[in-house]
Amino acid sequence: MDPINAIVALLNFVVIPATAYGAQLAIGALGVTMIYGILRFSNFAHGDTMAFGAMCTILVTWLFQSWGLHLWVLPTALLALPFGIAATAALLIFTDRAVYRFYRRQKAAPVILVIVSMGVMFVMNGLVRFIIGVEDQNFLDGERFIISARTFKEMTGLDEGLAFKTSQGLTIVTAVVVVAALFWFLNRTRTGKSMRAFSDNEDLALLSGINPEKVVTYTWIIVAGLATIAGVLYGLDKSFKPFTYFQLLLPIFAAAIVGGLGSPIGAIAGGFVIAFSEITVTYAFKKVLGYFAPGGWEPDSLMQLLSTDYKFAVSFAILIIVLLFKPTGLFKGKSV
Repeated sequence: MDPINAIVALLNFVVIPATAYGAQLAIGALGVTMIYGILRFSNFAHGDTMAFGAMCTILVTWLFQSWGLHLWVLPTALLALPFGIAATAALLIFTDRAVYRFYRRQKAAPVILVIVSMGVMFVMNGLVRFIIGVEDQNFLDGERFIISARTFKEMTGLDEGLAFKTSQGLTIVTAVVVVAALFWFLNRTRTGKSMRAFSDNEDLALLSGINPEKVVTYTWIIVAGLATIAGVLYGLDKSFKPFTYFQLLLPIFAAAIVGGLGSPIGAIAGGFVIAFSEITVTYAFKKVLGYFAPGGWEPDSLMQLLSTDYKFAVSFAILIIVLLFKPTGLFKGKSV
């Protein structure tokens, strides 16, 4: 038995990837839950908003790289990120003025806005594919690993290596900073408090003198920031491909619904629940169990519940279970 190598293998293949993926889903789900809580509809274009923000950041990153601008060990994309957020915010505000505001003034039912957002989703998807193409784009530069598997083996003398990528560390740190900044904004600033009041009771907020158009604009700006950051972090950790972000819509919505739509804390918790569920269920535990088994008793099969091809099916299954038995989510958000 070799429990230390087993723990290292779990950290390397389950805990660290799931934590980074969970942070990406949490940031994405925060954008979904803000739109649902304040604007009161499910935005199906959120995944492609992430793709658009990441695409703009990539284009500016390539420009900076051509100029010789770098951040040493960190990705150059961090320099380009504010430009990506600004471009995405401009697109979302334009989309709201051109499309959503008409239906909002007509007091259209939420399902109408959902259908409209699906149309916006296809337009954004086509726009991103037209500009940057459909192939994988790898824009990560700087130092690739905080610690590599080979370095870890040399340091510890263990058989199992532990690799901690720079993108994973950056994702976790950025998620903590973004969540802390968002909660501070919502709870400590006048604008944030007005947004919360508008979310809790729109009629009372209007009677209190809160300008609804300002609330809507600030909401789209924050959502643009969250979507772009989540999209860039996911692209740095994996790679950028437009269709991937369309697929991410399911786990992001699942995270928001599991945690409780309209609940920022729930979105964060839901992101990690979905991420750990997806990776744990699709991980092959043969190596880990082999470290625990006596000699000659190692399992022959992969000890894998589901193939990685069915990763998104895990999100769908969790989503269905929550909708059936607890539609308000873990943190009692708004029912779907």
